[in-house]
Amino acid sequence: MVAVGSDNADAYALQRASEAGIAAFTVSPDDFDTRAAWNAGLLAAIRAVDPDLIVSAGFMRIIGADIVEAYRGRIINTHPALLPAFPGAHGVRDAMAYGAKVTGCTVHFVDEGVDTGSIIAQAAVAIEPDDTEESLHERIKIHERRLLVDVVTQMIGAQQ
Repeated sequence: MVAVGSDNADAYALQRASEAGIAAFTVSPDDFDTRAAWNAGLLAAIRAVDPDLIVSAGFMRIIGADIVEAYRGRIINTHPALLPAFPGAHGVRDAMAYGAKVTGCTVHFVDEGVDTGSIIAQAAVAIEPDDTEESLHERIKIHERRLLVDVVTQMIGAQQ
């Protein structure tokens, strides 16, 4: 089954899923008293879908260890840097602040750490002298989206 899940009911991905006739769900942290309760709610929503593969793209939350354990090796994430360099929420900013000349994007498996899972694929992007954080991030997104589609296509093909 294919479904789109989000932590934000206003996410554009949910609208796109609806327009395409794809099941969608929202598990908002605002609906739970604790992070642990939210993780349990997210796990229940994911189990209801019973996915073969979970793609985390633009999902800026740390997925709980219980979810990682339940779907180990079946959760992938995108990150706007060449991991293991510049993990975390500010990979683009951190690469620029460091003075890197090249950065890029990574698709990796999700583990219990923050951007520490095994790397599946990467694409390099040069940092231009006139780049801003925003202009660089936009260029990285182009490569990141293409790379994610390639990885998912390969993973689906390997499962068939």
